Amino acid sequence: MVAPHVTIIGSALAGNKGASAMLESAIQTLTPRVPGVSFTLLSMYPEEDRAQNVYDNLDIVAAQPRQLGVTINSLALLYRVLPPLRPLIRKNSKAIAALAKSQVLLDQGGITFTDGREKFLLYNVASILPAMFVKTPVFKCAQAIGPFKNSINHRAARIFLPKVHTIVTRGAKTHEFAEGLGLSNLFAGADYAFSLQLDGTESAAVSKEFDMTFFDSGTVVGVSPSVVLQKKVDARDGDYIGQTADFIKHLLASGRKVALVPHSAREQSTKTHNNDLPLCREIFDRVGENANLLFIDKELPSQQLRYIIGECDLFVASRFHAMVSALAMAVPTLVIGWSHKYQEVLEMFGAEQWAMPHSEAELGSLIERFEQLAESRTEVAASLQHHLPAVKERSLAQADLIAAIVTNRSA
Repeated sequence: MVAPHVTIIGSALAGNKGASAMLESAIQTLTPRVPGVSFTLLSMYPEEDRAQNVYDNLDIVAAQPRQLGVTINSLALLYRVLPPLRPLIRKNSKAIAALAKSQVLLDQGGITFTDGREKFLLYNVASILPAMFVKTPVFKCAQAIGPFKNSINHRAARIFLPKVHTIVTRGAKTHEFAEGLGLSNLFAGADYAFSLQLDGTESAAVSKEFDMTFFDSGTVVGVSPSVVLQKKVDARDGDYIGQTADFIKHLLASGRKVALVPHSAREQSTKTHNNDLPLCREIFDRVGENANLLFIDKELPSQQLRYIIGECDLFVASRFHAMVSALAMAVPTLVIGWSHKYQEVLEMFGAEQWAMPHSEAELGSLIERFEQLAESRTEVAASLQHHLPAVKERSLAQADLIAAIVTNRSA
Protein backbone atom coordinates (compact mmCIF):
# COMPACT_ATOMS: atom_id res chain seq x y z
CA MET A 1 0.00 0.00 0.00
CA VAL A 2 1.25 3.45 -0.95
CA ALA A 3 1.33 6.12 1.77
CA PRO A 4 -1.67 8.41 1.30
CA HIS A 5 -0.69 11.91 0.25
CA VAL A 6 -2.62 14.95 -0.97
CA THR A 7 -1.22 18.06 -2.63
CA ILE A 8 -3.19 21.31 -2.38
CA ILE A 9 -2.97 24.52 -4.40
CA GLY A 10 -4.96 27.75 -4.46
CA SER A 11 -5.27 28.18 -0.71
CA ALA A 12 -3.03 29.40 2.10
CA LEU A 13 -2.65 29.76 5.85
CA ALA A 14 -1.45 33.38 5.76
CA GLY A 15 -3.25 36.37 4.35
CA ASN A 16 -6.64 35.43 2.97
CA LYS A 17 -8.43 33.69 5.82
CA GLY A 18 -11.03 32.34 3.46
CA ALA A 19 -8.24 30.42 1.75
CA SER A 20 -7.04 29.35 5.18
CA ALA A 21 -10.51 28.14 6.12
CA MET A 22 -10.69 25.99 2.97
CA LEU A 23 -7.21 24.55 3.51
CA GLU A 24 -7.79 23.80 7.18
CA SER A 25 -11.20 22.30 6.47
CA ALA A 26 -9.55 19.86 4.06
CA ILE A 27 -6.92 18.88 6.63
CA GLN A 28 -9.48 18.61 9.45
CA THR A 29 -11.93 16.47 7.47
CA LEU A 30 -9.51 14.24 5.55
CA THR A 31 -7.14 13.37 8.41
CA PRO A 32 -9.74 11.21 10.22
CA ARG A 33 -11.11 9.79 6.96
CA VAL A 34 -7.73 8.69 5.57
CA PRO A 35 -5.50 7.31 8.35
CA GLY A 36 -1.88 8.35 7.93
CA VAL A 37 -2.58 10.95 5.25
CA SER A 38 -0.08 13.77 4.75
CA PHE A 39 -0.38 16.99 2.79
CA THR A 40 1.73 19.36 0.72
CA LEU A 41 0.62 22.93 0.11
CA LEU A 42 2.00 24.55 -3.04
CA SER A 43 2.21 28.01 -1.56
CA MET A 44 2.20 31.51 -3.00
CA TYR A 45 3.56 32.80 0.35
CA PRO A 46 5.80 29.95 1.58
CA GLU A 47 7.61 31.77 4.40
CA GLU A 48 4.41 33.30 5.83
CA ASP A 49 2.56 29.99 5.52
CA ARG A 50 5.36 28.07 7.24
CA ALA A 51 5.29 30.55 10.13
CA GLN A 52 1.59 29.87 10.67
CA ASN A 53 1.59 26.11 10.07
CA VAL A 54 0.44 24.19 13.16
CA TYR A 55 -0.23 20.88 11.37
CA ASP A 56 2.33 18.09 11.75
CA ASN A 57 1.13 16.39 8.55
CA LEU A 58 1.35 19.51 6.35
CA ASP A 59 4.46 20.49 4.39
CA ILE A 60 4.78 23.88 2.72
CA VAL A 61 6.48 24.05 -0.71
CA ALA A 62 7.17 27.28 -2.58
CA ALA A 63 5.06 27.87 -5.67
CA GLN A 64 4.96 31.61 -6.30
CA PRO A 65 3.19 32.53 -9.56
CA ARG A 66 6.31 32.83 -11.74
CA GLN A 67 7.88 29.71 -10.22
CA LEU A 68 4.64 27.81 -10.70
CA GLY A 69 4.01 29.04 -14.22
CA VAL A 70 7.53 28.56 -15.56
CA THR A 71 9.65 26.21 -13.44
CA ILE A 72 7.10 23.78 -12.01
CA ASN A 73 5.08 23.52 -15.24
CA SER A 74 8.23 23.02 -17.34
CA LEU A 75 9.55 20.31 -15.02
CA ALA A 76 6.16 18.61 -15.01
CA LEU A 77 6.18 18.54 -18.82
CA LEU A 78 9.68 17.06 -18.81
CA TYR A 79 8.50 14.50 -16.27
CA ARG A 80 5.74 13.50 -18.68
CA VAL A 81 7.76 13.23 -21.89
CA LEU A 82 11.15 12.01 -20.57
CA PRO A 83 10.57 9.10 -18.16
CA PRO A 84 14.32 8.44 -17.60
CA LEU A 85 14.61 11.90 -16.00
CA ARG A 86 11.84 11.33 -13.48
CA PRO A 87 14.02 10.27 -10.51
CA LEU A 88 16.26 13.30 -11.04
CA ILE A 89 13.29 15.68 -11.35
CA ARG A 90 11.68 14.32 -8.18
CA LYS A 91 14.97 14.70 -6.34
CA ASN A 92 15.43 18.32 -7.36
CA SER A 93 11.84 19.60 -7.28
CA LYS A 94 9.81 19.33 -4.08
CA ALA A 95 6.70 20.36 -5.98
CA ILE A 96 7.01 17.62 -8.60
CA ALA A 97 7.95 15.07 -5.94
CA ALA A 98 4.80 15.97 -4.00
CA LEU A 99 2.57 15.73 -7.06
CA ALA A 100 4.13 12.45 -8.13
CA LYS A 101 3.47 10.78 -4.79
CA SER A 102 0.00 12.26 -4.36
CA GLN A 103 -3.19 10.38 -5.07
CA VAL A 104 -4.94 13.68 -5.84
CA LEU A 105 -4.35 17.42 -6.27
CA LEU A 106 -6.94 19.62 -4.58
CA ASP A 107 -7.44 22.89 -6.44
CA GLN A 108 -8.91 25.29 -3.88
CA GLY A 109 -9.05 28.40 -6.04
CA GLY A 110 -12.21 30.15 -4.92
CA ILE A 111 -13.20 31.36 -8.39
CA THR A 112 -11.60 30.13 -11.62
CA PHE A 113 -12.23 30.14 -15.38
CA THR A 114 -14.58 33.11 -15.07
CA ASP A 115 -15.41 35.84 -17.56
CA GLY A 116 -13.98 39.19 -16.53
CA ARG A 117 -11.04 37.56 -14.74
CA GLU A 118 -9.01 36.67 -17.82
CA LYS A 119 -5.87 38.10 -16.21
CA PHE A 120 -6.01 35.16 -13.77
CA LEU A 121 -6.63 32.56 -16.48
CA LEU A 122 -2.96 31.64 -16.89
CA TYR A 123 -2.73 31.03 -13.15
CA ASN A 124 -5.95 28.96 -13.25
CA VAL A 125 -4.37 26.74 -15.91
CA ALA A 126 -0.88 26.69 -14.39
CA SER A 127 -2.35 25.50 -11.07
CA ILE A 128 -3.73 22.26 -12.49
CA LEU A 129 -1.53 21.52 -15.51
CA PRO A 130 1.47 20.06 -13.62
CA ALA A 131 -0.75 17.46 -11.97
CA MET A 132 -2.18 16.55 -15.37
CA PHE A 133 1.36 16.15 -16.78
CA VAL A 134 2.28 13.93 -13.83
CA LYS A 135 -1.04 12.06 -14.21
CA THR A 136 -2.29 12.91 -10.74
CA PRO A 137 -6.09 13.40 -10.67
CA VAL A 138 -7.26 16.98 -10.14
CA PHE A 139 -10.16 17.58 -7.76
CA LYS A 140 -11.58 21.10 -7.84
CA CYS A 141 -12.91 21.77 -4.36
CA ALA A 142 -16.13 23.79 -4.17
CA GLN A 143 -15.64 26.96 -6.19
CA ALA A 144 -17.29 29.29 -8.65
CA ILE A 145 -16.62 28.84 -12.36
CA GLY A 146 -18.16 30.54 -15.38
CA PRO A 147 -19.79 32.18 -17.14
CA PHE A 148 -17.96 31.26 -20.33
CA LYS A 149 -19.07 33.86 -22.88
CA ASN A 150 -15.60 35.35 -23.33
CA SER A 151 -13.97 33.44 -26.20
CA ILE A 152 -10.58 33.06 -24.48
CA ASN A 153 -12.08 31.85 -21.22
CA HIS A 154 -14.52 29.58 -23.08
CA ARG A 155 -11.72 27.97 -25.08
CA ALA A 156 -9.52 27.41 -22.03
CA ALA A 157 -12.41 25.99 -20.02
CA ARG A 158 -13.37 23.63 -22.86
CA ILE A 159 -9.80 22.34 -23.04
CA PHE A 160 -8.95 21.90 -19.36
CA LEU A 161 -12.11 21.47 -17.28
CA PRO A 162 -13.18 18.16 -18.91
CA LYS A 163 -9.77 16.75 -17.90
CA VAL A 164 -10.45 17.43 -14.21
CA HIS A 165 -11.50 14.35 -12.21
CA THR A 166 -14.23 16.14 -10.24
CA ILE A 167 -15.48 19.73 -10.13
CA VAL A 168 -17.47 20.60 -7.02
CA THR A 169 -19.78 23.46 -7.92
CA ARG A 170 -20.38 25.94 -5.12
CA GLY A 171 -23.95 26.83 -6.01
CA ALA A 172 -26.76 26.61 -8.52
CA LYS A 173 -25.51 29.30 -10.89
CA THR A 174 -22.04 27.77 -11.16
CA HIS A 175 -23.64 24.36 -11.75
CA GLU A 176 -25.78 25.86 -14.50
CA PHE A 177 -22.75 27.45 -16.16
CA ALA A 178 -20.81 24.17 -15.95
CA GLU A 179 -23.63 22.09 -17.40
CA GLY A 180 -24.01 24.65 -20.17
CA LEU A 181 -20.39 24.02 -21.10
CA GLY A 182 -21.22 20.33 -21.44
CA LEU A 183 -19.33 19.20 -18.34
CA SER A 184 -20.41 15.98 -16.67
CA ASN A 185 -17.65 15.65 -14.06
CA LEU A 186 -19.68 17.69 -11.58
CA PHE A 187 -20.82 17.42 -7.98
CA ALA A 188 -23.21 19.98 -6.50
CA GLY A 189 -21.57 20.87 -3.19
CA ALA A 190 -21.03 23.79 -0.86
CA ASP A 191 -17.97 25.79 0.09
CA TYR A 192 -15.40 23.69 1.98
CA ALA A 193 -15.09 26.44 4.60
CA PHE A 194 -18.54 25.51 5.94
CA SER A 195 -16.79 22.41 7.34
CA LEU A 196 -14.27 24.40 9.38
CA GLN A 197 -14.23 23.16 12.97
CA LEU A 198 -13.71 25.34 16.04
CA ASP A 199 -11.90 23.64 18.92
CA GLY A 200 -13.14 25.71 21.86
CA THR A 201 -9.90 27.61 22.42
CA GLU A 202 -10.93 30.58 20.29
CA SER A 203 -12.58 32.62 23.05
CA ALA A 204 -9.56 32.55 25.34
CA ALA A 205 -7.14 33.23 22.48
CA VAL A 206 -9.09 36.21 21.13
CA SER A 207 -9.58 37.64 24.62
CA LYS A 208 -5.80 37.96 24.97
CA GLU A 209 -5.79 40.38 22.02
CA PHE A 210 -9.11 42.21 22.30
CA ASP A 211 -11.62 43.18 24.97
CA MET A 212 -14.40 40.75 24.14
CA THR A 213 -16.73 42.28 26.73
CA PHE A 214 -17.42 44.64 23.82
CA PHE A 215 -19.95 42.04 22.62
CA ASP A 216 -21.71 41.63 25.98
CA SER A 217 -24.17 44.47 25.55
CA GLY A 218 -25.93 46.34 22.79
CA THR A 219 -26.32 45.35 19.15
CA VAL A 220 -22.99 44.65 17.46
CA VAL A 221 -22.75 44.90 13.67
CA GLY A 222 -19.73 43.28 12.04
CA VAL A 223 -18.38 44.95 8.88
CA SER A 224 -15.90 43.19 6.60
CA PRO A 225 -14.70 45.40 3.71
CA SER A 226 -12.78 44.13 0.69
CA VAL A 227 -9.94 45.70 -1.27
CA VAL A 228 -11.21 43.77 -4.32
CA LEU A 229 -14.52 45.56 -4.08
CA GLN A 230 -12.76 48.85 -3.39
CA LYS A 231 -10.97 48.61 -6.74
CA LYS A 232 -14.24 47.90 -8.56
CA VAL A 233 -16.11 50.75 -6.87
CA ASP A 234 -13.30 53.26 -7.29
CA ALA A 235 -12.94 52.24 -10.96
CA ARG A 236 -16.44 53.61 -11.59
CA ASP A 237 -15.53 56.86 -9.79
CA GLY A 238 -17.03 55.79 -6.48
CA ASP A 239 -15.52 56.37 -3.05
CA TYR A 240 -15.49 53.01 -1.31
CA ILE A 241 -13.54 54.17 1.75
CA GLY A 242 -15.71 57.23 2.26
CA GLN A 243 -18.94 55.32 1.75
CA THR A 244 -17.93 52.53 4.14
CA ALA A 245 -16.85 55.06 6.76
CA ASP A 246 -20.13 56.95 6.40
CA PHE A 247 -22.08 53.71 6.75
CA ILE A 248 -20.21 52.88 9.97
CA LYS A 249 -20.90 56.41 11.23
CA HIS A 250 -24.61 55.79 10.57
CA LEU A 251 -24.48 52.57 12.58
CA LEU A 252 -22.75 54.30 15.48
CA ALA A 253 -25.17 57.25 15.38
CA SER A 254 -28.06 54.78 15.54
CA GLY A 255 -26.77 53.50 18.89
CA ARG A 256 -25.23 50.30 17.60
CA LYS A 257 -21.71 49.01 18.06
CA VAL A 258 -19.45 48.11 15.13
CA ALA A 259 -16.73 45.48 14.82
CA LEU A 260 -14.48 46.24 11.82
CA VAL A 261 -13.17 42.85 10.68
CA PRO A 262 -10.57 42.48 7.90
CA HIS A 263 -11.01 38.87 6.77
CA SER A 264 -7.94 38.94 4.57
CA ALA A 265 -4.91 40.31 6.38
CA ARG A 266 -1.13 40.28 6.03
CA GLU A 267 0.03 42.11 9.12
CA GLN A 268 3.66 42.44 8.06
CA SER A 269 2.91 43.68 4.55
CA THR A 270 1.75 46.98 3.10
CA LYS A 271 0.78 45.30 -0.18
CA THR A 272 -2.95 45.09 -0.78
CA HIS A 273 -3.09 41.70 -2.53
CA ASN A 274 -4.97 39.37 -0.17
CA ASN A 275 -4.74 42.12 2.42
CA ASP A 276 -7.64 44.26 3.62
CA LEU A 277 -5.75 45.66 6.63
CA PRO A 278 -4.49 48.85 4.93
CA LEU A 279 -8.01 49.52 3.64
CA CYS A 280 -9.55 48.93 7.07
CA ARG A 281 -6.99 51.23 8.70
CA GLU A 282 -8.02 54.02 6.31
CA ILE A 283 -11.69 53.40 7.09
CA PHE A 284 -10.98 53.39 10.81
CA ASP A 285 -9.05 56.66 10.55
CA ARG A 286 -11.90 58.21 8.56
CA VAL A 287 -14.45 57.21 11.22
CA GLY A 288 -12.25 58.15 14.17
CA GLU A 289 -11.79 56.68 17.61
CA ASN A 290 -15.06 55.60 19.22
CA ALA A 291 -15.75 53.49 22.30
CA ASN A 292 -18.38 51.62 20.27
CA LEU A 293 -16.00 50.79 17.41
CA LEU A 294 -13.77 47.72 17.74
CA PHE A 295 -11.12 47.32 15.05
CA ILE A 296 -9.67 43.82 14.68
CA ASP A 297 -6.32 45.22 13.56
CA LYS A 298 -4.33 41.97 13.59
CA GLU A 299 -4.01 38.88 11.43
CA LEU A 300 -5.90 36.16 13.28
CA PRO A 301 -6.40 32.48 12.43
CA SER A 302 -9.55 31.65 10.49
CA GLN A 303 -11.13 29.90 13.50
CA GLN A 304 -10.68 32.94 15.72
CA LEU A 305 -12.15 35.21 13.06
CA ARG A 306 -15.14 32.91 12.75
CA TYR A 307 -15.61 33.03 16.51
CA ILE A 308 -15.56 36.85 16.49
CA ILE A 309 -18.02 36.98 13.59
CA GLY A 310 -20.28 34.60 15.47
CA GLU A 311 -20.38 37.03 18.38
CA CYS A 312 -21.93 39.72 16.14
CA ASP A 313 -25.68 40.26 16.01
CA LEU A 314 -25.70 41.40 12.37
CA PHE A 315 -23.06 41.40 9.66
CA VAL A 316 -22.25 43.30 6.48
CA ALA A 317 -19.79 41.47 4.24
CA SER A 318 -17.93 42.20 1.04
CA ARG A 319 -15.27 39.51 1.56
CA PHE A 320 -16.76 36.21 0.34
CA HIS A 321 -15.50 34.03 3.17
CA ALA A 322 -16.45 36.59 5.79
CA MET A 323 -19.96 35.99 4.45
CA VAL A 324 -19.42 32.23 4.70
CA SER A 325 -18.30 32.53 8.34
CA ALA A 326 -21.31 34.70 9.18
CA LEU A 327 -23.70 32.22 7.55
CA ALA A 328 -21.92 29.31 9.26
CA MET A 329 -22.59 31.03 12.60
CA ALA A 330 -26.19 31.89 11.58
CA VAL A 331 -25.59 35.64 11.80
CA PRO A 332 -28.04 37.63 9.62
CA THR A 333 -25.88 39.09 6.86
CA LEU A 334 -26.14 41.74 4.18
CA VAL A 335 -23.74 41.03 1.32
CA ILE A 336 -22.29 43.59 -1.08
CA GLY A 337 -20.68 41.61 -3.87
CA TRP A 338 -19.42 41.63 -7.45
CA SER A 339 -20.03 38.09 -8.74
CA HIS A 340 -22.62 35.33 -8.88
CA LYS A 341 -20.52 33.52 -6.26
CA TYR A 342 -22.19 35.50 -3.45
CA GLN A 343 -25.76 35.09 -4.67
CA GLU A 344 -25.59 31.35 -5.20
CA VAL A 345 -24.37 30.68 -1.66
CA LEU A 346 -27.05 32.90 -0.14
CA GLU A 347 -29.63 30.96 -2.16
CA MET A 348 -28.73 27.81 -0.22
CA PHE A 349 -29.98 29.59 2.89
CA GLY A 350 -33.04 31.15 1.29
CA ALA A 351 -31.31 34.49 1.88
CA GLU A 352 -30.65 35.68 -1.67
CA GLN A 353 -32.68 38.83 -1.04
CA TRP A 354 -29.86 40.04 1.21
CA ALA A 355 -27.37 40.31 -1.66
CA MET A 356 -26.64 43.72 -3.18
CA PRO A 357 -24.55 44.28 -6.32
CA HIS A 358 -21.90 46.88 -5.57
CA SER A 359 -23.30 49.05 -8.36
CA GLU A 360 -26.52 49.44 -6.34
CA ALA A 361 -24.92 49.86 -2.92
CA GLU A 362 -24.86 53.63 -2.69
CA LEU A 363 -25.01 54.90 0.88
CA GLY A 364 -28.76 55.57 0.98
CA SER A 365 -29.68 52.21 -0.53
CA LEU A 366 -27.17 50.42 1.69
CA ILE A 367 -28.63 51.95 4.85
CA GLU A 368 -32.17 51.15 3.70
CA ARG A 369 -31.40 47.48 3.01
CA PHE A 370 -29.47 47.10 6.24
CA GLU A 371 -32.34 48.52 8.28
CA GLN A 372 -34.69 46.07 6.57
CA LEU A 373 -32.36 43.24 7.58
CA ALA A 374 -32.22 44.55 11.14
CA GLU A 375 -36.03 44.57 11.33
CA SER A 376 -36.12 40.97 10.07
CA ARG A 377 -33.20 39.83 12.21
CA THR A 378 -35.04 37.16 14.23
CA GLU A 379 -36.70 35.55 11.21
CA VAL A 380 -33.50 35.62 9.15
CA ALA A 381 -31.44 34.03 11.94
CA ALA A 382 -34.03 31.26 12.30
CA SER A 383 -33.93 30.61 8.54
CA LEU A 384 -30.14 30.42 8.54
CA GLN A 385 -30.22 27.93 11.42
CA HIS A 386 -32.80 25.86 9.54
CA HIS A 387 -30.75 25.61 6.33
CA LEU A 388 -27.30 25.28 7.92
CA PRO A 389 -27.25 21.48 8.52
CA ALA A 390 -28.01 20.72 4.86
CA VAL A 391 -25.34 23.17 3.66
CA LYS A 392 -22.75 21.66 5.99
CA GLU A 393 -23.69 18.20 4.74
CA ARG A 394 -23.09 19.32 1.14
CA SER A 395 -19.76 20.79 2.20
CA LEU A 396 -18.63 17.63 4.00
CA ALA A 397 -19.65 15.43 1.08
CA GLN A 398 -16.57 16.51 -0.86
CA ALA A 399 -14.35 15.15 1.92
CA ASP A 400 -15.90 11.74 1.34
CA LEU A 401 -15.32 12.03 -2.41
CA ILE A 402 -11.67 13.00 -1.92
CA ALA A 403 -11.12 10.27 0.66
CA ALA A 404 -12.47 7.68 -1.76
CA ILE A 405 -10.02 8.77 -4.48
CA VAL A 406 -7.05 8.71 -2.09
CA THR A 407 -8.01 5.35 -0.59
CA ASN A 408 -8.59 3.67 -3.96
CA ARG A 409 -5.36 4.97 -5.50
CA SER A 410 -3.20 4.18 -2.44
CA ALA A 411 -4.50 0.60 -2.09
